[in-house]
Amino acid sequence: MANGDTTPSRVGQINSAGAVDALFLKKFAGEILTTFESNNVFKPLHTVRTIENGKSAQFPVTGIATASYHTPGENIADAGNSYLSDPKKNEKVITIDDVLLASSFLSNIDDVKNHYDIRSVYSTELGRALSKRFDIALAKVFIAAARDATPGVTGGNVGAQVDIPNNDLSAPGSAGTKAAFTGADLTAALFTAAAKLDNNDVPSEGRFCVLNPTDYYLLITGASGALSVSASASNKDVGGSGSLASGTIPQVAGIDIYKSTNIPTTDLSAVATGDGAASNDVFGGSGSGYNGDFRNTVGIVAHPSAVGTVKLLDLATESEYQIERQGTLFVAKYAMGHGILRGECALELVA
Repeated sequence: MANGDTTPSRVGQINSAGAVDALFLKKFAGEILTTFESNNVFKPLHTVRTIENGKSAQFPVTGIATASYHTPGENIADAGNSYLSDPKKNEKVITIDDVLLASSFLSNIDDVKNHYDIRSVYSTELGRALSKRFDIALAKVFIAAARDATPGVTGGNVGAQVDIPNNDLSAPGSAGTKAAFTGADLTAALFTAAAKLDNNDVPSEGRFCVLNPTDYYLLITGASGALSVSASASNKDVGGSGSLASGTIPQVAGIDIYKSTNIPTTDLSAVATGDGAASNDVFGGSGSGYNGDFRNTVGIVAHPSAVGTVKLLDLATESEYQIERQGTLFVAKYAMGHGILRGECALELVA
């Protein structure tokens, strides 16, 4: 005799079998990955290497070759004739930092009482947290590369700071109060930066600049305060690209322009926590990990070959239902390390 029961379709099962929530975590993990990728600025703007095991990775660094006019009859292979190039060679070692993680605990009773999908909110926030830490660390390493006074190979070039108000190249000095500048000053400084990269034999393809939103929009308004179209980097009359309507500046001096809120602007040189505990001491023996004094930092101009990341554990997620706590623990994590590869490919915009 029929009892009125039916067989429900469990949307969380794989092929209608097994655990009824087997598919739910994958959505959670996918949301975290999507958020992490969409919030990254620096990830596609540098060199990434994945290793399967170990604590560090080696990146080869080479100098440039030379060319000479040949005298008919001379042996090219004879070292005494000075035709053979011997590019300088060196290595950069980047160490994996400790596991960086973001986590949340969701109580069963709160999940049941809640009237909206809180898990999607948690996944978004965990992804954003890791993405922000990733971008901030890389911004600091690019700045360290620009300040590195030691060439990667003997006789090689180094990066520099571009002083925006004075529009000149300067050696790293003591930081202090940031000076004011206009969009026109910033545009001129980007051309100075492009010339410096040219002189350092840095490829023109792939050059980029990252600014905070305030300074990014100065390139459009042209002046500090009121809109000045004549000084704007988007001025079509002088060959500019971009749009006042959309508020975008694709390029200046052949440099792709990006905006990010993750450019450091405070003195973190004495901060031992967070990025200060990183394994890679990028500021040359200061023992402060990725932390430094960024009070005069405005932005970064660089090429992707300036900085590298070693990836041991890619972005991963875990969840565990804990009976004793009557809830689910969600964890997102990665294990990577960042370091300087070619300092001559990075410049710091300062004021």
